[in-house]
Amino acid sequence: MATVSFHLKDPGADRPTAIYALLTINRRHRVKAYTGQSIHPARWNKSDQRAHVRGKGNELNGHLNDALVRASERILIAYNQSLAAGTLPTTAALREAAAPERPVEPAPPLVAASGGLFWQRYEEWVNYTRAAGTVRTAQAHATAGRHLREFGEANGYAIDFDTLTTTVGDRWAAYLLNVAGLTDNTINKHLGRLKSFMKWAIKRGYTENTSLDRVSWARREPDVVALSAAELKALVDLSLPVGSRLEKARAWFLLACYTGLRYSDLVSIKLQHLRPATDNLPAHLRLTAKKTRAVVNVPLTAQALDIVNRLLRGELDSSKNQPITNPVLNRFLKELGKLAGIDAPVEVIRYRGGVADVTTAAKYECLTVHTARRTFVTLNLGKGMSAEFVMKLTGHTSYKSFQRYVNLTPQRVAEEFARFHEMPTLANEPAKGS
Repeated sequence: MATVSFHLKDPGADRPTAIYALLTINRRHRVKAYTGQSIHPARWNKSDQRAHVRGKGNELNGHLNDALVRASERILIAYNQSLAAGTLPTTAALREAAAPERPVEPAPPLVAASGGLFWQRYEEWVNYTRAAGTVRTAQAHATAGRHLREFGEANGYAIDFDTLTTTVGDRWAAYLLNVAGLTDNTINKHLGRLKSFMKWAIKRGYTENTSLDRVSWARREPDVVALSAAELKALVDLSLPVGSRLEKARAWFLLACYTGLRYSDLVSIKLQHLRPATDNLPAHLRLTAKKTRAVVNVPLTAQALDIVNRLLRGELDSSKNQPITNPVLNRFLKELGKLAGIDAPVEVIRYRGGVADVTTAAKYECLTVHTARRTFVTLNLGKGMSAEFVMKLTGHTSYKSFQRYVNLTPQRVAEEFARFHEMPTLANEPAKGS
């Protein structure tokens, strides 16, 4: 199995530095090749291995990311060609594959002869989603569309409403697995997005094609990463200068742990969302979830209320007077987790084509903002709250989707079982050799 990753030559530089590709074969053999691209480290998202596309001055980074995607595809093609010949690719061959593409004449729009409105309608759908307030969902739709367009260009398919057959859908899924190198869950999501678009288009009379309904890709859930109560306490007790970047990042993360809110909802909290305590109700947040549009009411503990007040006063903003961005916050959380000693080894499982790719990492390396939401669910269920009550707090409407947030460790299962059954103690166990 081969994977391609991208890295900076000098990530600590205060100037643009070269981007190189690293081909890893069976997690043992590695070949390095420079892409001919460069970027300032401040504009690079290390965890995503891509350039930042949001924020002032990042408008052209989408083109750089597209170039890296195409370089990855060319490298994998070179690897597969060498593999077919019974050899490993040479460094020279990979350098040629990773090098920037030569300028070519612009290709005509990839549309079928009949109408050619597919991409216009797709852009309309993305803009419709963005206008509804779900910006990150719109970005995900746009990413799925980019993969579909690249698939069409690579295979000579004219993507249009009438050409999206079941066979083309199956081939696109295979392309996402073998060329784009996506996991099974991501492939499942991209197929779901394309199906959603086609249903949206059908409702508006743009097409009657339902062929993609017969295309599927199995979703395989990885283990949920959540903090234990002891790990959360270690993070809370960590001594940090007030107002420092890590102290602010911890506050954002703890607020998510205390409320179960997604990042998109945390950064949208305004004064009107905070409801003060009354004789009948504690202080709570009442807001509409960005992703699901469901209204959620989240009671606030004293710790959570203190953080919310700091947030409303602007004390948790970055140096640019904006909330800390999701990618930057994820990077800070890994620093925090390491400082707090959250380093227990955890298995990281990614499924590709039903095959588990298992690696082991220190737990802090797996921390993201979304870990807080999973921590909220897991810890509250552990305290005895019913699943229905926790779902009400998180805004989940489907138990199937909610179940993905539950981290039932062997210890947690044993503790819950012991609540209902008399368990033998070590003193009651037979002595060894008896």
